[in-house]
Amino acid sequence: MKEIMVNYFQSLENGNLPAGQAGKKIAWCTSVGPAELLRSFGFEVYFPENHGALLGATRTAMDFIPEAIKCGYSGHVCSYTTADIGAYLKKQSPLKKHYGMKGAPKPDIIAYNTNQCREVEDWFTFYADEFNCPIVGIQPPRYLDEVSQDEVDLVVKQFKKMIPVCEQVSGQKFDLDLFKKTIKLSREATLLWQKVLKTSAAMNAPLSFFDGTIHMGPIVVLRGTQIAKDYYTTLLAELEENVKNNIGFLPQANSRIFWEGMPIWGKLRMMSDLFIANGAAVVASTYCSSWVFDQFDENDPWNSTARAYTEIFINRSDKAKEKMLANWFEEYNIDGVVFHDTKTCFNNSNAKFGMPQRLQKTTGVPALIIEGDLCDLRFFSEGQSITKIETFLEQIEDAKVLI
Repeated sequence: MKEIMVNYFQSLENGNLPAGQAGKKIAWCTSVGPAELLRSFGFEVYFPENHGALLGATRTAMDFIPEAIKCGYSGHVCSYTTADIGAYLKKQSPLKKHYGMKGAPKPDIIAYNTNQCREVEDWFTFYADEFNCPIVGIQPPRYLDEVSQDEVDLVVKQFKKMIPVCEQVSGQKFDLDLFKKTIKLSREATLLWQKVLKTSAAMNAPLSFFDGTIHMGPIVVLRGTQIAKDYYTTLLAELEENVKNNIGFLPQANSRIFWEGMPIWGKLRMMSDLFIANGAAVVASTYCSSWVFDQFDENDPWNSTARAYTEIFINRSDKAKEKMLANWFEEYNIDGVVFHDTKTCFNNSNAKFGMPQRLQKTTGVPALIIEGDLCDLRFFSEGQSITKIETFLEQIEDAKVLI
C-alpha cells in the first residue's frame, strides 16, 4: 500500500515538470467523479478530497481552516474544502513530508460531479479561478428513490460535453476503445473491492471499517488502472485465506457494528481501539462502499458510468438509503449502527431527519448518534463520545443476554 501510494503521488509530481520537459498533464477530479473519462485522455488524476482526508488524518487541518475562513468560507461548510483551501493559501501540505512533493500538483483541467454535494463545485471553482484553467462539471439529479433512464440520459449528455474540453487540454482526440478499456479496469477493481468488503460478512470478520478506510486508497485514486486491480486481487486472496482459517481482526466479538457516515479522520486509531477494547467489531460502513460501482459495463460505457455515478448511496433519497441500509444490516448480521453526524458534511450525515428511528422500527437494529467531523476536531468531544459508545455497546450486550 505504501509503495503504491508513493508511486501514485510521485507520478503527479512528475506531471508538473518544467517547460520543455516531457510530463503528463494533470486533471483534478472529485472522488466519485469522471476519473475514467479523464484517464482515457492520458491525464494523471489528482483528488483534492484525498488531500482533505490526509489533512484530517495528520491532524493538521486546524492549522489551515482559519485561512479559508479569512477568505469568506464559513467554518461550517465542508472541512475538506476549508482545510484544503487553507493549506493552499499557506503553501503547506503533508504531501511534502509523506510523499516528498512540493505540494498539490498544478491542474491543467478540473472536473467535478455534484453527486456527493454542492460544495465540490464551489471548492473546485476556487482553484479554476486561481490557476486560470478550464473546469467541467456534472450535476446529476439528486435525492432519487429510483434512477430512471431519463436521469441517466441527462447525465450522459453532461459527460459527453466534457469531451471537447478534454480534447483541447490534452491534445488528444477522444478514443472510445481507450475509454472502454479504462471502464473495464475500473469495473474489475471495484468488484474486487466489493468482495474485499464482503469478507467481513464472515462471523469472524478479517477486515474492520477502520482498516477499510486505509485500504480504499487505490480504489479512490487509481480507479481505472491495472495497479488498483492487482492490489485488490492480492488483498482479497489474503482476506479470503483468513476467513478460511477463521482469523479475524477481533476474535470472539461480542457485537457487530455498522458505521454510517464519514470517518473522523483525526481519531481513526482512537475509535478503532475503543471498539476493540469493548469487544465490538465494526464490520461494515456506507463510506467504504461509496466506491463500489457494480453498474460499470465497458460494453455500454456511457449509460453504465452515468448510472453508476448517479445511483451511489449519498445521491439518493432517504427511502432508497433506508432500503440499502436494511439490506446491509441483514447481510453483515449487524447488532447496532453508529450514525456519525458530521457537522461540516451535511450531505453525508443521515441522522438529522429521523432515519435512525425509522430503521430501528423496521429492522430492530438499535442506533447511536455521535457528533463530530471529518477534519475539524473542534466539533468532536472525545470524552462524551467514549461514554456514549461504551454505554451503547453495553446495552447491546445486555439485550443479547435477555434474549
